[in-house]
Amino acid sequence: MKQIVVFGYSIMSLEAMSRLPQDDCNILFAAGNETEATLVAEKGFETRVIDFRNDDDLLSIGIGANIDIIFCFYPQDSDNVFLTISARAIDKSVIIIAIVDDSESEEKLLAAGANKIIDPYEICGRKVHEMLTKPDISNILDHTVFGRHDLNMAQIEIPIDSYLEGVMVSQLNLENEKYNLILIGVVDRELDDQLHFTNGETDHELNAGDVLVVMGPSRGCRLFRNEVEYQWQ
Repeated sequence: MKQIVVFGYSIMSLEAMSRLPQDDCNILFAAGNETEATLVAEKGFETRVIDFRNDDDLLSIGIGANIDIIFCFYPQDSDNVFLTISARAIDKSVIIIAIVDDSESEEKLLAAGANKIIDPYEICGRKVHEMLTKPDISNILDHTVFGRHDLNMAQIEIPIDSYLEGVMVSQLNLENEKYNLILIGVVDRELDDQLHFTNGETDHELNAGDVLVVMGPSRGCRLFRNEVEYQWQ
């Protein structure tokens, strides 16, 4: 079970905590004051009031011991940078995910030791672009990433003599009512073990041994996996 600490009280942090799978995660909210702690506790989450600038306080909540992931959701980039530096100094292996308000701060956060940067403005921009240029994809995102709690990612290897052999990626139709899946990318074992994202700029002919990485509701993942593995057409 993942041990997660969330810093920074905001709509985004509350939304993130509500969408984390609580069956697989222990979530602690590190509040800056009693008011924040009370508001978050009312939503059913464990809280602790700490000073994120104090290393002893960070150690007291398990950073450097048993914490796997830290989310930095402070509205000020400088606070997220400071927290990232402190946490990384304490624990070299903890995963640190931080939001950024100013894109120019992204390099500072990465240099401070963040593993992943989330730019909410970029995400919103991409969402608007998808709505304008790819309404069908946008509808799927609304029903999966932005609208469902049963979002899953699955890796499905194409077996020998599969009906998918020789099929082009562009010919796959997973974004429908039957599957409601998004194809994230393909691992072509003949080339390497890297995930090649399907961005629409290049096409790919599927072969046995290729691994499809899909995202969507668990039912769609199971259905598509069964059809591929059991050779149903």
